[in-house]
Amino acid sequence: MSDVKIATRESYGNALAELGKVNPDVVVFDADLAGATKTGVFKKAFPERHFDCGIAESNMVGLAAGIATTGKIPFVSSFAMFVAGRAFEQVRNSVGYPHLNVKIGATHAGISVGEDGATHQCNEDIALMRSIPGMVVINPCDDIEAKQAVFAAAEHVGPVYLRFGRLAVPVVNGEDYKFELGKGVTLKEGNKVTLIATGLMVARALDAAKELEEKGISTRVINIHTIKPIDKDIIIKAAKETDLIVTCEEHSVIGGLFSAVTEVTSLEAPCKVVPVAVMDTFGKSGPAAELLDVFGLNAENIVKKVMENI
Repeated sequence: MSDVKIATRESYGNALAELGKVNPDVVVFDADLAGATKTGVFKKAFPERHFDCGIAESNMVGLAAGIATTGKIPFVSSFAMFVAGRAFEQVRNSVGYPHLNVKIGATHAGISVGEDGATHQCNEDIALMRSIPGMVVINPCDDIEAKQAVFAAAEHVGPVYLRFGRLAVPVVNGEDYKFELGKGVTLKEGNKVTLIATGLMVARALDAAKELEEKGISTRVINIHTIKPIDKDIIIKAAKETDLIVTCEEHSVIGGLFSAVTEVTSLEAPCKVVPVAVMDTFGKSGPAAELLDVFGLNAENIVKKVMENI
């Protein structure tokens, strides 16, 4: 794991600009937040293909749905709370129901929005997007994965929800990394405990695994970047080969990674699954790094959960 830290929203903006060079059908819609979502990078390169819709996310999604019917590939961008929350009806009815080729780039997701507080800290977006039939849900863990996920989303025919963060996070993957839609990644092998993580919690799971290994507990670490469709095989394998699974996510315990994993294990390979997540509560205002600790989204709490349940 590199010492370099990059916010995945930065990765999103840079990837869009690169994608625009090779795919003239890509267009970008933003809701008066191009500086924050980083779609301004695309706007600078392709001003005629970037559309600021103002603070009107629901209308923005409807516009994107319309242009998708012409063969264009629209990426719509805003904070997760607004594009997944405020515009949920339009995402469901105008994009999901007709299964249109719209990509949703949601930034500033989770507790790590920080000082913006509970109203902006969307810990429910994965649950909302997973509930829409045919919606692909991607939550990349670092800069390298995020950039490749944007290209993969553009290649996939159908609606895609991409979740990005405000906080700079460590680069976990190497330059040889290859993103595969719907395929989990085993970052570390182990035969006692499995940590299944997504998004910024992947780096924290790797830190926890080091501590667990020092305690003599062989720990497997899996990165689930595609939460829907989820890699059932990698989860079933972990359930059968290790004694405990701990899911790690910067999202509500309801409807996110924990739910997705237990939906698989309950049917295919029953085992004990313990969550490290936001435990059915709203966020609060404060520095992002400190809030992650307050809500137990850190290596220390992951280790604690393992020791309590092993």
